Amino acid sequence: MDRVLAAVPRWADENVLIGFDTADDAGVYKLTPELALVQTVDFFTPIVDDPYTFGAIAAANALSDIYAMGGRPISSLSILAWPGKGDIADLEQILKGGGEKMHEAGCAIVGGHSIADDEIKFGYAVTGTIHPARVKANAGARPGDALVFTKRLGTGVIATALKRGIASPEHVEASIESMLALNRRACDAMLRFDAHGCTDVTGFGLIGHAREMALASGVTLEIEAARVQLLPGAVDYARAGAIPGGLKNNREFASCAVAGLREIPREIEDLLYDPQTSGGLLIALAESDAAQLAAALPGAYSIGRVLPRGEKPICLI
Repeated sequence: MDRVLAAVPRWADENVLIGFDTADDAGVYKLTPELALVQTVDFFTPIVDDPYTFGAIAAANALSDIYAMGGRPISSLSILAWPGKGDIADLEQILKGGGEKMHEAGCAIVGGHSIADDEIKFGYAVTGTIHPARVKANAGARPGDALVFTKRLGTGVIATALKRGIASPEHVEASIESMLALNRRACDAMLRFDAHGCTDVTGFGLIGHAREMALASGVTLEIEAARVQLLPGAVDYARAGAIPGGLKNNREFASCAVAGLREIPREIEDLLYDPQTSGGLLIALAESDAAQLAAALPGAYSIGRVLPRGEKPICLI
C-alpha cells in the first residue's frame, strides 16, 4: 500500500491539515480558524459469532480513529456488504449493535450504503470535529517523551483461536469487553494533558502503528516488551499457533524497522505484531504528564519512551 499511495497524485490545499502522507489515523480538513473536520472510514468481516456484538465492535473500531486525533465524533455513514440470501434477523442485529454503540458515543448515523456480497463486511465512515490547533497527530512524538498505552493486546490471536474452536469463553469475553470499550475516556483523559502525539493500535498491530508514529515524528520509539499487557489467554493461543494472517503480514512488513537489544520469546513478539480490533491509544507525552495520565485513566500504563532517531524506528528492549 505504501508503494501504491506514493503513486497517487497530490494537489495542494491549504485547508488539508492532515492527509494520507504520514499514514495518520484520520484526515483533518480546516473549515474555519476555530473548526476542522476529522474524517475516517473502517469496515471488516465478522470477528465474533454474535451479530449484535459484531456490529457494536465495528462501530467502536471506526470511532477510535476520531478519538486518536483528539476529535469528537458527530456523524457517521454505515458501510455494508451482505449476501443476497443472508439472514435478515442477523442483519438487523448487526445494525442495532452498531447503532447503539454510535448512540453511546453521541454520534448520529445519517445514512449509509450497501452492496450484495457473499462475504459479510460492516463498518462506518465517521466524521468528527476538532479545533485546528488541537489535533493530536501521529507526527508529534518528541525525544524524551514517555509512551502510554491504554488497552491490552491479543484480540487478533483470540479471534483466531475462536475460529479454530480452541478459545475458552472467559478469554473471548475479556477480548470482547476490550473491543467494545470506546476510546472516548482515553481521549478525554489525554486532552487534559499536553499530549504531543497519538495513534490508535488497530490492524497493523502495536509495532506497525508505532512504526508509523516513529517515521512521521522522525524519532525512535523504545518499547519495553515485558511492560506490554496482554489479554487473558493470548500468550497460550499464540504458543498453540493461533496466528492470524494479518499478524504474519504485519511481521513481514514491519520487522525490518525493528531493532532488538535482547531476545524476546516468540509468542510475545508475535503479540506485538498482532492485528487489533478497536485497540487502545498509544500516546506520546512528557514523562511527568504520563505518570498523571496513567493514574487518572484506569487501564493506561507506560510501555516505553521516545528517543532521538537511531538506526531503526523501533527498538525493543
